Amino acid sequence: MPLALPALVTLLAVLWYVVTGIQVGRMRTRYGVRAPATTGDPAFERAFRVQMNELEQLTAYLPAMWIFAVFGDPRLAAAAGAVWLAGRVVYAFGYWREARRRHLGFSISTFALAATWVSALAAVVAALRAG
Repeated sequence: MPLALPALVTLLAVLWYVVTGIQVGRMRTRYGVRAPATTGDPAFERAFRVQMNELEQLTAYLPAMWIFAVFGDPRLAAAAGAVWLAGRVVYAFGYWREARRRHLGFSISTFALAATWVSALAAVVAALRAG
């Protein structure tokens, strides 16, 4: 059962990614940006960048969180994941409003990613040493 918390964070992170995709669809409709175009009204472009950045961040964060959860502490991994996800939400809402408002959320999630990655690496090294 200890891996249930990182699993919940993973599901919430994927749900958040879906929400950002829905936002892109809404902006496409609102501003008449037809697929496959990725440029148009700045509000659409910000929504598109948020979704793409979420995808980029998911591929970096989720493996680190799961490695830390399996080889380290699943509760701490999930807590770091919750902080990371909160940062991603703050990032998105800031960026959707205005590009320069994305920095706080970016900083929160980047810190959580770095801490989780270092923790995952330390846990794997400890496991290798333990044999």
